[in-house]
Amino acid sequence: MGQLDGKVAVITGATAGIGLAIAKRFHAEGAYVFITGRGQPALDEAVGAIGGNVTGVRGNASVIADLDRLYSVIRAQGRRVDVLVANAGGGGGAASVEEMTPERFDLTANLTFRGAYFTVQRALPLLTDGATIVLVSSISASNGAPRAGVYNASKAAVRSLARTLTAELKERGIRVNALSPGPTNTQGFANFAGERGAEFRQHLATVIPVGRIGRPEEIASAALFLASAESSFVAGAELVVDGGMSQV
Repeated sequence: MGQLDGKVAVITGATAGIGLAIAKRFHAEGAYVFITGRGQPALDEAVGAIGGNVTGVRGNASVIADLDRLYSVIRAQGRRVDVLVANAGGGGGAASVEEMTPERFDLTANLTFRGAYFTVQRALPLLTDGATIVLVSSISASNGAPRAGVYNASKAAVRSLARTLTAELKERGIRVNALSPGPTNTQGFANFAGERGAEFRQHLATVIPVGRIGRPEEIASAALFLASAESSFVAGAELVVDGGMSQV
C-alpha cells in the first residue's frame, strides 16, 4: 500500500529534473498525478516516463489562463486535489543588479513567485479539506549569491508564503510547507554550471558535508514526506535538503 493511495496530486514544472522525480515517486506511491510543462514534446515524454494514471497539461505557471485550464481539466475528470506541489520556477537567467532589465526581472519573479502564488489560489476550489501543499523554494532563498538576486528573493518569497498560507488555510486543515533543495543533479544544474561543470561539482563536494550534490530522487523523497500523513504535525515549515551545505 502506497503512502498516497487514492490521492490526486498536481505537480507544476514536472517535465524534467526535480518535478519529474516527484511525479514519478508520487505515482509509485499510488497517486493519480497531473503534471504541467511549457513544451508539448517534453510533456509527452514525461507522461510516457511516468507510465499510467497521469495527465499532462501544457502550460506556464506564470500565466493565469494556463492555470485555469489546468484546473478545468481536473474538474472535467470529476476529480479533487489532495496534494499540490508548486515546483515551476526559473526565468531570465543570471544578471547583476546593474545588468538586470525589467523584462528579465519579470520573467524570473513571475514564474518563480507569482506562479507559485496563483498556482495555489486557483487550486483552492478543488483542494480537499486536509490537503497538503508543497512549495518548492531553494537554499538560494537564504544566501546572497551574486548575479542571482531576483531568483534568490523570489525563492525567499516562496518560503515566506508557506507561513502565510498555513495561517490562512488552517480552518480547512490544509498544511503548507516549503521544500528547499540544494545543488541537485539535473539538466538545470548542468546548464547553470556550463563549461565549468566538472570543476564546479568537485568544488561543491568539498563544501557539502555529505561530499556530493543531491539526486532528484532524494528531493522527491522529501516531497513525499511533506505530502503524506508522515508529516501530519508539520506546517508552515521549511525542509532543507542540501546535504548539510547551508546548515554547517
